[in-house]
Amino acid sequence: MGIEFKISNQYLRSSRNKSFVSFISSVSIAGLVLSVITLITVLSVMNGFHKELRDRVLSAISHSYITGYSGAIENWQELQTKINQHPNVVSTSPYIQKYALINTSFGSQGISIRGVKPELEKKTSVLLNKIESGDAKLGKHNILIGKGLATKLGAALGDKIILITPQLSANIIGIQPRFKRFTVSGIFNAGINEYDNNLAIIELHQAQLLYSMKNKVTGIRLKVDNLFNAKKITDEVISDLNPQQYYGVDWMRQKANFIKALNLEKQMIGIILSLIIAVAAFNIVSMMVMVVTDKKADIAILRTIGMTPKRIVKLFFYHGITIGIIGIIIGTILGIILALNIGPMINTIESILGFQFFPKEVFYISRFPSEIHLNDVIIVTIGAFVLVVLASIYPAKRAGKLQISKVLNHE
Repeated sequence: MGIEFKISNQYLRSSRNKSFVSFISSVSIAGLVLSVITLITVLSVMNGFHKELRDRVLSAISHSYITGYSGAIENWQELQTKINQHPNVVSTSPYIQKYALINTSFGSQGISIRGVKPELEKKTSVLLNKIESGDAKLGKHNILIGKGLATKLGAALGDKIILITPQLSANIIGIQPRFKRFTVSGIFNAGINEYDNNLAIIELHQAQLLYSMKNKVTGIRLKVDNLFNAKKITDEVISDLNPQQYYGVDWMRQKANFIKALNLEKQMIGIILSLIIAVAAFNIVSMMVMVVTDKKADIAILRTIGMTPKRIVKLFFYHGITIGIIGIIIGTILGIILALNIGPMINTIESILGFQFFPKEVFYISRFPSEIHLNDVIIVTIGAFVLVVLASIYPAKRAGKLQISKVLNHE
């Protein structure tokens, strides 16, 4: 960089003695700092919300599941033993997934019924650990229902409900749908309306009896050691079994639209907030033009002693880059600090103002979760640096094209 870099730093220090130039420089740096802080913090908060939502969804569906093309698995115990031998499979749980009509004295509703073995299901997902009232014990006549479903049907612990299935049974009265009376033994809160409003859980054997499945199950749910490798692990498990008879579906495929929506939302907000950095870059352009105007006499002197226009361009280009780097570094550090402490800070603001940004009775997520991703920080800093470089080019070229004869005549 040589003498150009040294002179540009000298200009940066000497500008503090010029009140107006100093003010413009401070505004440019502050704008860049605030824009970087905002972008890093918002992206980190969105990462936190995405993780929270993902964990809530996974608490109800599992990392992946394996089922047969026929819609059922007969020799599921043997199949489960083979699946458990895979080194990346943490636990497995058989399940039955069917539909039924739930009926209470307050009304009826079509719901999804899941039959599980509680001792295995608890190892595969955390849904049975999210019992808001009652317990997760599933006996011969017990049923667990979601919080939203309990509210809709006016059901409480100990209430009797009737499940009516599409299966038909013949008796002395004639052909009728299969039904069974259950007692509400627990109410769970998954934190996702899709499950809280439309899911009920019964014991696996009771589901087999209710739907005439004998010893069959719908499939086997898997929990793996790395949820982001769920597809790869599931494919490996299927290849060890019989790919012509069984297939697997990982959580990303089950919730593909949900995940795409979250990613698109983050990308769009990132693009929109990037405009703040663009505005800060325009401030650098205006600041640099002011500096070039203020340093006309210095430029003329440097030219007369032999400095070429190209080196003048480098001098002011380094000046703009230095200001940009200072703003980016400060903004990145403060952005990371803010992202790491956004939760306590929001709690303090809420206590001072006396209201909640996300009331528990309205929103499922009542806090500001934050998760910093290194790639987000890198993208923000690189993007900001690129804009600073582009913003420094025009004023630097303008300084190089300055007509020194006019400046010297004027001086």
